[in-house]
Amino acid sequence: MLARVREIPEGFVRSYGDISPGAPRFGGTVLSQTDEDVPWWRVVRADGSLAKGERQRVLLEDEGVPFRGTRVDMTVARLPADVDLA
Repeated sequence: MLARVREIPEGFVRSYGDISPGAPRFGGTVLSQTDEDVPWWRVVRADGSLAKGERQRVLLEDEGVPFRGTRVDMTVARLPADVDLA
């Protein structure tokens, strides 16, 4: 699961369900408890809302991720789960 997070390129996001199909809450738990260096800010809720609020938004905006109001524009920024980056 952490490998999927590491694969998300700058400027894109994936949802918790994309990185942990069938168990999105598990993916969130793993990210919140890991000490590994992963780009956690690139994982958002399926509706584009942010679990870590302003802190996460600043990191995403720095990478050029587009927003619609308070949510990531998932139609533009979401990297589909079935895209293999390896």
